[in-house]
Amino acid sequence: MFKFLHTADIHLDSPLLNLDNYDDAPREDYRSATRRAFDNIVDLAISEDVAFLLIAGDLYDGDCGDFNTPLHFRSRMEDLARKSIRVFIINGNHDAASNMRKAFALTLPENVHFFSTKKPETETIDELKVAIHGQGFAQREVKDDLSKNYPTAVEGYVNIGILHTNCGSRSGHDPYAPSTVDGLNSLGYDYWALGHIHKPWAIGPNPWIIYPGNPQGRHIGETGPRGCVIATCDGNRIDRRKHEVDVMRWERIDVSLDDCDDTDAVFAQLQRHLTMAIAEAENRPLAVRLEFTGATVVHRELTKQAAWWDAKIRETVLDHFDVGIWIEKIRFRTRDKADRTIELDSAIGELVADLNTPTIAEFARCELTADFEKMLSTIPPDPRLPSDDIDLENETAMTTLVEEAQQLLVGRILDAGGEA
Repeated sequence: MFKFLHTADIHLDSPLLNLDNYDDAPREDYRSATRRAFDNIVDLAISEDVAFLLIAGDLYDGDCGDFNTPLHFRSRMEDLARKSIRVFIINGNHDAASNMRKAFALTLPENVHFFSTKKPETETIDELKVAIHGQGFAQREVKDDLSKNYPTAVEGYVNIGILHTNCGSRSGHDPYAPSTVDGLNSLGYDYWALGHIHKPWAIGPNPWIIYPGNPQGRHIGETGPRGCVIATCDGNRIDRRKHEVDVMRWERIDVSLDDCDDTDAVFAQLQRHLTMAIAEAENRPLAVRLEFTGATVVHRELTKQAAWWDAKIRETVLDHFDVGIWIEKIRFRTRDKADRTIELDSAIGELVADLNTPTIAEFARCELTADFEKMLSTIPPDPRLPSDDIDLENETAMTTLVEEAQQLLVGRILDAGGEA
């Protein structure tokens, strides 16, 4: 029996994305997050007494401006060498061989092996009867399916493939080294250690095809626990366990205000949600995007004084949680309970009906799309936003926009005297 650790997409010492765009971001606390998560991986490999460590691409985020980064990496590899833990690494799209001049120039201890970027090669650990097959990226954009040239399984050995790939052409990710599940299965390997997709994903167990996800979320699009995989091989069976190694966490938290009849109830509800989130994250620092939803009597106050509420919520969170929670963004998507009593044959009722007429909504979308495209040609989109928030071709996003417009418009009309 032996164990190995599988990780990928470490992006060592890369900054958490766009922190400099936030005036109140805890930059110094978060800046070292990817390095500390990597340290947790090394410490986990030692404590679990693994036989070897697999890094399936994107160890680095690009060539290093600070040479202390590869020096730190070498130091941790020496820690593993002292425990007789071998390390097998492939280059990914971010640390493709053509992009790297400094980081990989440093001499590494003998326990570390980088696979060729020219063709697949096989490394064996004969005492464990293990064969590891891999090929790294020579260039950043690899369009070919590298796995097609991987050798067939070595008979009598546990065969592991290590590959940086978009398997199954998963949407939202660059289609680098595209592969298929059927293609990987055809080689007869026992385990595929994949990288490139930052969200954990697994198919198995015959064979296991695993994306461990990145060990540290770097922006609001990478929420929830992040970590690596420990695989245990006992004869012909491989079991795998996920281990969380992230040092801070990004979360989206939906705070429903359906039962809130005053401002005190709003803050009490918020505190309950955040307290629960901190507990679930096992007291890791949180970067949170808050979204307030539901039908509430405080809706008009929220929309009329959004800037004041934004500042007050941030102040309250800081008072209660100090640096344990940083609010990345706040969105108010509540509804007014008053809109449930609008008469359908009233002027406001006719307005609401018009807003929900498909032809009117389509006309508005056409006009908005033209304006939006013009804006984007001048100002690039905010990479912190998930694409469905600004995709005017997305039906769900458009429905949400219409609902928000309706709530805002009807609320202002009622505040101004309603039918009068």
